[in-house]
Amino acid sequence: MARSTAHRPAVSSRAALLPGSSLGELLLLARERGAIDLALGTPGYPEPAPDLIEAAVDAMRSGRNQYDHPSGDLPLRERIAETLVPGTDPHTELTVTVGATEALCVALLATVDPGDEVVLLDPGYEQFRAAVTLAGAVPRFVPLHPPAWRYDPADLAAAFGPRTRAVLLNSPANPTGRVLERGEFDEIAALCERWDATVVCDEVYGTFVFDGRPWLSVTEVPGLAERSIVVGSLSKSHAVSGWRLGFLRADAARTETLRRVHELTTNGAATPLQVAVGTAALTMDLRTAAQEMSRRRDLVQDTFSRKGMKFAPTEGGCYLFADVSPLTGRRHSSRRFVLELLDEAGVLLAPGAPFFAEPTRGEQYVRIAFNRQTDLLHEVERRVLGG
Repeated sequence: MARSTAHRPAVSSRAALLPGSSLGELLLLARERGAIDLALGTPGYPEPAPDLIEAAVDAMRSGRNQYDHPSGDLPLRERIAETLVPGTDPHTELTVTVGATEALCVALLATVDPGDEVVLLDPGYEQFRAAVTLAGAVPRFVPLHPPAWRYDPADLAAAFGPRTRAVLLNSPANPTGRVLERGEFDEIAALCERWDATVVCDEVYGTFVFDGRPWLSVTEVPGLAERSIVVGSLSKSHAVSGWRLGFLRADAARTETLRRVHELTTNGAATPLQVAVGTAALTMDLRTAAQEMSRRRDLVQDTFSRKGMKFAPTEGGCYLFADVSPLTGRRHSSRRFVLELLDEAGVLLAPGAPFFAEPTRGEQYVRIAFNRQTDLLHEVERRVLGG
């Protein structure tokens, strides 16, 4: 007798656990009302370099519109390699992906099996938790404590164990803006060595580190370099988030596996866009862009500080993580606060709760993107402060 399938779910258990977008409804409301969006990290600054746009057009017109090598256009991999410290082999250690989102999923699918554990710092980017779930792994959260957003070493050690296969890091971090320090990396390295875990580090915001602060890649840390997978992207640094160009950096053995998974998921990123970045002269000065970004950070922090929010230092990236409890008295949720500000000022921020494994920990916080044009940020200042 055939088994009944009447109660079988229509989707996999892993897919059923994936959360929907926490910002989808709010973004629709903001667009309907003509609000200024400071919720998403879509770059308004810097702007794409004009020669980059022209190079993409030239690539399409010259016929570079078909498949490229799945690992990525070699001149682009060579250009990416030139920006990385320490050096890396573009032939055997770099893979171009469809944005950092695909890179993250590929890294986890190539590293963990269902039931393995992945250590995550909390709060963190929503998609980290979702990607771990999609890979069938189990997240183990290490709480970061405000206002400095640092972990307790005892909590970190307690998150590792025999089932730990990977630790997922982000420096500079979304949403907190923290830049991990050498001592923190050394503590993580010791635990990764003890439990034979891989470190996957999202370094998408490494271009934007402020106030002369040193920034380290995991590839510069003994104990992590040889067991690391770096997730990178051109979305924020080159302001081409819609081009979906990311990359994975790992040793040759890991890269061989990463490339097999990448070929199965997408078989490669858009050829003419890869060619453009690999060949354009690029008039953008990334050091100047970082200095300009820090000025935008200061402008936005000043605006919302005068509104009454509290801030820990934003050390890097493109977000401020603000404590709104001085305005709410913790009487209601971060989502309600965001809706009230949207009504009052026509400015959209991101609620803080979705960045936490336990959402109640985030009800007094909001995330504010500051990678926007200065004129727009002055308009935000006018709307928020009523000037």
